[in-house]
Amino acid sequence: MIDPINHCLSYEITENNFGFKSYVATVQLVPINDEDGRTGCIIEWSFVSDLVEGWKYEDLQAWFPTVSACRQVEGVPGQPDLFRYCASAPVDNDESTIKWSEEKLLTIDPIQRLLSYEVTESNLGFKSYVAMDSGDGCRIEWSFVSDPIEGWGLDDFLSYLDSSVQLIGKTIMEHPSLSATTT
Repeated sequence: MIDPINHCLSYEITENNFGFKSYVATVQLVPINDEDGRTGCIIEWSFVSDLVEGWKYEDLQAWFPTVSACRQVEGVPGQPDLFRYCASAPVDNDESTIKWSEEKLLTIDPIQRLLSYEVTESNLGFKSYVAMDSGDGCRIEWSFVSDPIEGWGLDDFLSYLDSSVQLIGKTIMEHPSLSATTT
C-alpha cells in the first residue's frame, strides 16, 4: 500500500524461499528539521516477522564473523534456558589464543524483537554478565549489566562492545538476508 500523504510504503511478502512464515514491512520518509538548522529526511524501515525458519540463537557466527564456532550445548532451540558455546578461531593455530564463552538464553521475544542472555562461563574474565539485544528493523541496541571484568578497563570493554555492534551492523548490511533475523 502506498500512502502519499505520510510518504509511506507498506508491503507484505506472501511467498518466499528465505524462510519467512510472515513478513510485513513499512518504509517511510521522515522529514528532519533539527535545532542546528539541518533539514532533509531519513528513511525509516520497520517490519514485523515471525522467526525466520532455520534461524537459531546458537548461530551467532552468521552475525558475528569473529566467532568461528557456536553450537547448542543443551536446551530446546528458540526457548529460554538454551545454552550455547561460542569461540573464536585460534591465532596462528595456537589453541591457547581461543576466546570462548558459554551463554544461557534468558528471554527471547520475536514480537518485541529482543533477546537476553547471560555469560555463564568463559575465559574472558567475566564474573557476571547479562546482556539484552533488541532492534526495531533499523537499529540494534545492546545493553548489559556486568561486574568488573578481570583484565578489562571499562573504556576498553565499552570499545570492544562498540566495535562488536558495528561489526554486526556491517555484516547485516553486507548480507541483507541476515537483517530479517533481527526479529
